[in-house]
Amino acid sequence: MAITRVYTKTGDNGTTSLVGGVKVSKTNPRIEAYGTVDELSANLGMLASWMKDGEDKDLIIRTQRNLFTVCSYLATDKTKTPLAPSYTMSEEETILLEKQIDEINASIPPQTSFILPGGGHEAALAHVCRTVCRRAERRIFFLGETTELDKEVTHYINRLSDYLFVLARKLNFVEGVRDKVWKK
Repeated sequence: MAITRVYTKTGDNGTTSLVGGVKVSKTNPRIEAYGTVDELSANLGMLASWMKDGEDKDLIIRTQRNLFTVCSYLATDKTKTPLAPSYTMSEEETILLEKQIDEINASIPPQTSFILPGGGHEAALAHVCRTVCRRAERRIFFLGETTELDKEVTHYINRLSDYLFVLARKLNFVEGVRDKVWKK
C-alpha cells in the first residue's frame, strides 16, 4: 500500500473516518480510545530511542506493533464493518508480558512501599508511558460502556501498564538509581 498524501482535508469539519469509511466526530469515544493508544505508542517510541539495543527495547518495539493492532481494532465499528482477522489481539502477547513482569520482579529488589515516578531518564519515560497506558485503558473501558470489547485487548492494555511499571523499576535498578519512596 502506498500512502501518497498525508492530508485529505476531509477532517477539517471535525469528523474522521473509521475503518470501513464510517464518519464519526473526532470527539467520539472510539476516536478518544485509539487516539490515546496512538499517543502511548509515540511515547514508547521516545522511550525506545533512549534505550540500548536488547531484549527490553525489542519488547517495546513489539509492543508498538501490537498497539497498532489495538488501534485498528478500536477503529473498527463491528456493527458496521467486519473486523479484519489481523486486527485481533492474541492471548500470547499478554502471556509474554506476564512472563516479562515475573522475570523482572525476580531480578530486582522487592517493592516495599509506594514509589514516586521518576529516577533515571529511561525509567521516567517508562513511567510516563505507564500513565498514558492507564489513560488509554480508561478510554477503552469508557468505549466499552456502549460497545462490546474484546477481552484480549483489555487484558493486554491492563498488563502493559503493569509491565511498564516494573520496567521502570528495572531501568532504575540497572542504572544504579534508587526508586524514590513516597513519604507523607
